[in-house]
Amino acid sequence: IIEGENITEVSYFILLGFSDFPRILAVLFVVFLLIYMMTPTWNLGLIILIRMDSHLYTPMYFFLSNLSFMDICYVTSTAPKMLSNFFQEQQTISFVGCAVQYFVFSLMGLSESCLMTTMAYDRYAAICNPLLYSSVMSPTLCIQMVLGSYVAGVSASVFLLCAIFQLHFCGPNVINHFFCDMPQLLVLSCSDAFFVQLLIAILTMIFGIINVLIIIISYGYIVISIMKITSAKGRSKAFNTCASHLTAVSLFYTSGMFVYLSSSSGGSSSFDRFVSVFYTVVIPMLNPLIYRLRNKEIKDALKKKGMCL
Repeated sequence: IIEGENITEVSYFILLGFSDFPRILAVLFVVFLLIYMMTPTWNLGLIILIRMDSHLYTPMYFFLSNLSFMDICYVTSTAPKMLSNFFQEQQTISFVGCAVQYFVFSLMGLSESCLMTTMAYDRYAAICNPLLYSSVMSPTLCIQMVLGSYVAGVSASVFLLCAIFQLHFCGPNVINHFFCDMPQLLVLSCSDAFFVQLLIAILTMIFGIINVLIIIISYGYIVISIMKITSAKGRSKAFNTCASHLTAVSLFYTSGMFVYLSSSSGGSSSFDRFVSVFYTVVIPMLNPLIYRLRNKEIKDALKKKGMCL
């Protein structure tokens, strides 16, 4: 860009979504709509169940109810716009709308990353220090850890939002995706994105690598503690208390890493977009199902309340 040259700033973006699959658009809409309808229903049902059953008034279920709330907000940041675009001839989103969408999406995603780490520490405390668990995981500490997850997510997302507003977009304005994501925005930017990329690298280090390391270390100690249990029944019970969380963590991080590593160049193939749907829409739906299938206390609470989740 030549200094002093008049630059026409982009005021909106075109989201291509799944327009390159015209023959199955109706099928995709129905499938994505059903998934989106089930996600808030199942997660809200899990929150209500935890609130209704006094046996679930424990740190693990307090964290789980917050995870369900995050998942509802997380999927709502992208799914409604994606679904509405199926009926739009030109699938547009304003620059401000794009920035707000990415802000909410990153806020919930980064907060969930921190909460996953908090839940790993909770499982570590429960299995490795069972006699001190109640005193270590006090209600005050649990609230502080959840608030800390939200504060960390908000802080990082504010930095990312400011970074987006520092970028200049002078065309083209076509995003080959179904929502506004940073890799695609960086490719469309006509300004130097070095500091934005540096910020993303730092945040990836903090929220990705460090959180994953803490989770791995926590589960390393958990495995060592479980192996010291002499009875097979005791080992099985200890493993089942953290199996659902480990499954959720594995899905969250493996799919997320695949999406962002494959789109590091800013491109978005059809396969990448479908994987992104799994990461942004399907996983929030699966989380309550994972905990229902793997957790005896939730199964018992469902039977007692006569609920179906």
